[in-house]
Amino acid sequence: MNRPYLLGIEGENAARKLLLKKGYKILERNYRFRKAEVDLIAQTQDQIIFVEVKSRTSKWIAHLADHVSKKKIRLVVEAADHYVNNKKLDMEVRFDIITVLKTKKGLGLEHIEDAFYHF
Repeated sequence: MNRPYLLGIEGENAARKLLLKKGYKILERNYRFRKAEVDLIAQTQDQIIFVEVKSRTSKWIAHLADHVSKKKIRLVVEAADHYVNNKKLDMEVRFDIITVLKTKKGLGLEHIEDAFYHF
């Protein structure tokens, strides 16, 4: 397996643990709908949260969350709509991003709630 793939798995595992520590319930991991993949779907109280995880080994120039493209957002929103309708859920939907920065010192995580909105 290649390094970026393994880093992605490590990042998703760390993000999952962070959400569990915060009291979230994990409903799905790597949920797929058509061309979209949602890294994590979680629930807290009366909200369903669709989470995009971004993992890197360097900050590059921009913030990691800035690497979520408009196309990716559109695909995640479509997958979220399908998930909510398919499960017949009547709950508020939220879209979060968790960034994972791996350094020699370990993993640094940032949880950005309401990172983007659906229209």
